[in-house]
Amino acid sequence: MLALAYLGFIVAGAVLLWLPVSHHGTVTLNEAVFTSTSAVTVTGLILSDTGATFTGFGQGVIALLIQLGGLGLMTFAVLVLSALGIPVGMPQRLILREDLNQTSVSNLTVLVRIILIVALTCEALGALLLGFVFVPEYGWNGVWQAVFHAVSAFNNAGFALHPDSLSHWVGNPLVNLVIPALFILGGIGFIVVGDLYQKRRWRTLTLHSKLMIAGTAVLIVWGTLGFAVLEWTNPATLGPLETGTKLWASWFQGVTPRTAGFNTVDIGGMHDSTTLLTMTLMLVGGGSTSTAGGIKVTTLCVLLLATIAFFRRRSTLHAFGRSLGLNEVMKVLALSMVSVLLLMSAIFLVSISHDGEFLDLAFEAVSAFGTVGLSRGATGDLDGFGQAVIIAVMFVGRVGPLTLGFFLATHGTPRVRYPAGQIYLG
Repeated sequence: MLALAYLGFIVAGAVLLWLPVSHHGTVTLNEAVFTSTSAVTVTGLILSDTGATFTGFGQGVIALLIQLGGLGLMTFAVLVLSALGIPVGMPQRLILREDLNQTSVSNLTVLVRIILIVALTCEALGALLLGFVFVPEYGWNGVWQAVFHAVSAFNNAGFALHPDSLSHWVGNPLVNLVIPALFILGGIGFIVVGDLYQKRRWRTLTLHSKLMIAGTAVLIVWGTLGFAVLEWTNPATLGPLETGTKLWASWFQGVTPRTAGFNTVDIGGMHDSTTLLTMTLMLVGGGSTSTAGGIKVTTLCVLLLATIAFFRRRSTLHAFGRSLGLNEVMKVLALSMVSVLLLMSAIFLVSISHDGEFLDLAFEAVSAFGTVGLSRGATGDLDGFGQAVIIAVMFVGRVGPLTLGFFLATHGTPRVRYPAGQIYLG
């Protein structure tokens, strides 16, 4: 039902974007479906310049699809039911649990309120601050640009109204602080934000919040320093910039692969090493119950903890004075394995009809699966089959982990037990 709900909004969005009132010139049905899928899955991959191709109405449709896809369709459904005074029954709670990637149906309505309050507050404040950048330059149209980019940033969508994304403001401190702050808050997870608001002390935070905050901090530092070191003298990216602007660009590009999708330098001009670093960050993504995609930071943390526990011959995982059992390890192994298989299959299928562009195609597939939106320019060169594959990957990247999480959250008791066997590994 959740997958059908997302699919329904993709179809509705595609029809609206295909209407003449939504675009200038001609937008084919394939382009409308691709753009709608990219918006609902908060990916940000585009076939044409959003600002130049779509009218104000079309841009509004895209912003609405981003909001629906980022915060979750069931979140808005619960909001509407509550506003109408209709009680949220158990079937709706079960679907909401899956949409929010939870294992319990208790306190879901409270979580929905937290999500809406945090989202609207952050987007309103972000739009207000971005208005100081866009309004002086674009007049009253700058108000809409500030709102659109705030919604796109908080939902980790990566849609921009400029052909070069945000490269025009590569050295602007306000843009380099507000946009990353929005997509970091949106990507860290609403559970973590709510936990921070309620407890406000590190010692009393939950294990999930501690792992998310610590993991996010490490990945931000790693991405920023890695991009700066690898691209500092690259004439296609940081080379021509001044030292201060290089630092701002390194910071922005170090955090944006966490499924945000904006860029302030030419992604296609990056070194291969930096491209691989960016792909790794895109695959990890953000946090559970967030607007971000990827396999999630906590999944990476559990994988690393499991590796450490194996080499130390421990049967349990330890982190921040808490332990994790075998059940959590099995979950992240299943999620990681399915993700790798899907990603490799997508790269293989896309490369069938596009020879000589392997790195760009792999980057495109990882960006689609992680619902990031960064591109090295291969999106517009894809044929119909390649576009269909990327559409499927974006959909699976957004809905697939949620569906898989539903199955991982269920418990079953085996009826038959077999004698232990032995295999040799390594």
